[in-house]
Amino acid sequence: MNETMTRIKGDSRIQDSVITARNLRKKYRGFELSVPRLELPGGFATALIGENGAGKTTLLNLLAGIRLDFKGEISYFGRQEKGIDASVQERIGYTGPGSYFLPQWTISQVEEISQILFSNFHKDRFSALCGELGIGGSASGEWGGFRYSSREIKKLSDGNRMKLMLAAVLARDTSLLILDEPASPLDPLMRDKLCDMIRAYLEEGDGERSVFFSTHNITDMENVTDYAVIMEHGSIVEEGFVEDLKEKYLLVKGEAADAEQAGKILFSMNRSAYGFEGICLAENLDRLAGMDVAVEAPGLSQICVAVMKANTRLKLSAD
Repeated sequence: MNETMTRIKGDSRIQDSVITARNLRKKYRGFELSVPRLELPGGFATALIGENGAGKTTLLNLLAGIRLDFKGEISYFGRQEKGIDASVQERIGYTGPGSYFLPQWTISQVEEISQILFSNFHKDRFSALCGELGIGGSASGEWGGFRYSSREIKKLSDGNRMKLMLAAVLARDTSLLILDEPASPLDPLMRDKLCDMIRAYLEEGDGERSVFFSTHNITDMENVTDYAVIMEHGSIVEEGFVEDLKEKYLLVKGEAADAEQAGKILFSMNRSAYGFEGICLAENLDRLAGMDVAVEAPGLSQICVAVMKANTRLKLSAD
């Protein structure tokens, strides 16, 4: 648990929200995003978790100001004013899938355009980050031997395009990062590096920076997640600080003979000929009295899968 979370844990005064949203609605054909309330705690890394098609990208696009055709209200950084303006946009760094940069741009053009668009963009930091991430820059601010400065974006791999987006956004002085599936195109080593970069970004901000990132696989990002928001078919179905969620839900393992009875009590369950394993709400634990069960603290990934199973519209096979 990081120092900021330790400081407020058990305190009824939660730190000011970095984003506050009310009654958000966005309709597409066959899909509707509906979020009555969302408050993202300032100073933390928040993960937006859900299966493909749950509405994660839609929600991030609304919060980042990519789409403005929605109903509801959004305010930022504790301001009374609603909506996003130039001053708010300057404080937000965003990365997303698809055509984030024009495919014909070169890396040097990304650098030049970023300098024009953002007064808080640092050229030397961008070059150093490109070097750190293996896409051609150097710690001295000079382009390295890869000659990537003239490389067109369309010729980069998916992983290197994501690295370039991260370098561009981290080269700015921002208060909030909104990252849409940043780990998806990255290899395992780079995913670990991404977690280090997110944690360093937060620590350097001394409680004044926040990160909101989406993922459909929390396993690789669990060690950097402070707060979790779980979505299913356009709605938020669970949220909370990770440590609180691990107190709300428990992992229960038991013998096959008790599986049928336990299945009536557990939030979700997997069973085999040898026994069962499932997630139980802590408040229902006493209902398992008399069964030969072992109780453990679950991982965030196990909690997320259980909540998603309970709310999914996918047809799941019987356990």
